[in-house]
Amino acid sequence: MRALLLSTLFIALALPATAQRRGSIYDSARGALRPLANKTAHSVGDLVTVVIQETQDVKNEEKADLSKSSDLNFELLDYDIKPNTFGTPLPSIETGKEDSFTGNAKYEKRGAFSARLTAIVMDTLPNGNLVIQGRRELRIDKEIKVIEFSGIVRRYDITATNTVQSELVADARVTYSGSGPLTNATNRRGLSGWLHDALDWIWPF
Repeated sequence: MRALLLSTLFIALALPATAQRRGSIYDSARGALRPLANKTAHSVGDLVTVVIQETQDVKNEEKADLSKSSDLNFELLDYDIKPNTFGTPLPSIETGKEDSFTGNAKYEKRGAFSARLTAIVMDTLPNGNLVIQGRRELRIDKEIKVIEFSGIVRRYDITATNTVQSELVADARVTYSGSGPLTNATNRRGLSGWLHDALDWIWPF
């Protein structure tokens, strides 16, 4: 009997500590799934919703004034090496130059972009930060709109509803692109686009 108990104990100790019994709802790698458990993203493969609220307000104004003038007045007063070489009066040079430039430039642009996107945790950094990446594609008739987002987020910036503001994401990259008849109608493309760019580069005025 003692030998049987020892062998059973030996087998139990030899089994992996993380082994999961078939049919069990407990996963040792993720912990117990309790109703009050933390449901925010914290490991690779988890989902987190990014609330994108980006605004752009750029204003730049420059002014340049340049003025330059120069005068040259040269007169030969005495030449006694070979008298009467130049006659009378002796030669003289007088000239002047003026140059001015005035330039004004003003640039102002405002824009806003808002969206919601669910991203996937791709990696966890040693300090606990999460590397997230997400993509959403919308197809309406023949128009395709694609939103892409990536960045690094701190765990404690994620709210209890498992959302994070885009302004709190480090190294954030937001891309919004489209293709289709509506996008083509609002952009120059093909030969017309090349001609417009070429004329804009060549035309001096």
